[in-house]
Amino acid sequence: MTPRIPRRDALKSLAVAAAAPYVITSTALGNADTPPASDRVTLGHIGVGGQGRGLLNQFLRCQDAESVAVADPYSDRREAVANMIQGTAYNDFRELLARDDIDAVVIATPDHWHVPIANAAARAGKDSYVEKPLGLTVEENLACRKILEEHGRIFQYGTQQRSQAHCRFYCSLVASGKIGKITALEVVAPNGGSGGSTQEVPVPDNLDYDLWLGPAPMKPYTADRCRTPGSYWIYDYSIGYLAGWGSHPLDLMVWGSDCDLAGPMTFEGTGTIPTEGLYDTVYNWDLTIRMANEVTLKFTPGSDYTRFIGEDGWVGVARSAARSSAYPESLNNLELAPEELLPGGRGHYQNFIDCVKSRETPISDLAQAVRSDNISQLCDIAIRLGRPVVWDPTAEQVIDDAEATAMLARPRREPWTL
Repeated sequence: MTPRIPRRDALKSLAVAAAAPYVITSTALGNADTPPASDRVTLGHIGVGGQGRGLLNQFLRCQDAESVAVADPYSDRREAVANMIQGTAYNDFRELLARDDIDAVVIATPDHWHVPIANAAARAGKDSYVEKPLGLTVEENLACRKILEEHGRIFQYGTQQRSQAHCRFYCSLVASGKIGKITALEVVAPNGGSGGSTQEVPVPDNLDYDLWLGPAPMKPYTADRCRTPGSYWIYDYSIGYLAGWGSHPLDLMVWGSDCDLAGPMTFEGTGTIPTEGLYDTVYNWDLTIRMANEVTLKFTPGSDYTRFIGEDGWVGVARSAARSSAYPESLNNLELAPEELLPGGRGHYQNFIDCVKSRETPISDLAQAVRSDNISQLCDIAIRLGRPVVWDPTAEQVIDDAEATAMLARPRREPWTL
């Protein structure tokens, strides 16, 4: 890992000020409530639509953090947010990454941009907070892990449930063996859908559509293509809610059980792929994943929920604490020893800032993000092939299936690469 962020000395500050139109404000030297600029983590926000704006608001509350720039292909979005933070607005994220005064980036773009931008950020020496899901393919997931490890970058995944006290507690019950050996798992995530207009319309004046598409195929612009749920339910940009929502309960399953590491996993199931309209990702799925330790994982649509079934009881974890519980009921009030608790922190966003400074591993680390997202990807592949697919989590490859192996990657539009 790279060392703690060094203090910027006065000469470098003067050089930056002379080379670019950034103003050193009265807060640069800090005060009783604000650390000096040399001790702050400076953030650039890439993608400032609905989720991106929400993340910005969260990071504005963090100690030792300062948001200084935004990048978004929608001109009205980037200008509005840049004005709010008194920062700089960019159309192209590469201009933001070129700034040597930015320590880390918050990536809240459409799904197909998550990994390419995280990789570019790592090469530019930036740490990254990346919204879920992770990659568009297994190939992207593995490349992201490799590149960020090579560059020693800090990564926080946008599975913020890990920073909720009740999720930590209930997953810790499982991880510490309080329900005995796991015998079965259930994961439930909100469903996708069909529809979306295919009628071509002019690209809005406020959108750089070519940049929005990036590595995705060039397609006619329609009213539903670039807005929610369009970018989540179009296969060119996503595998739908299998990963977009599935990432949350699957992440908790990985966090609490490690069952996915036992050996080869067989993915089998059905789902609906729309044949009309713009949306073409899987919905109404019904999946069974058989793991090497004889544990079976059922993955179906519904509310966001993860259930661990053990020989001595069960634990159910939901986004809501009120919907989370355990059996025997005595487990709900059990006081765990500190060494039995999974990693915790001062909140998901503050944890990222703290780890950028300390170079420690954040709560939602990249290695486990790759594991949970690969599960979603293989579910999608099995449904699209209409037959079982076997995955070796140690070798990280499909076993004896050339057709499924070919689906671990997708072509990219020039000049965009991983």
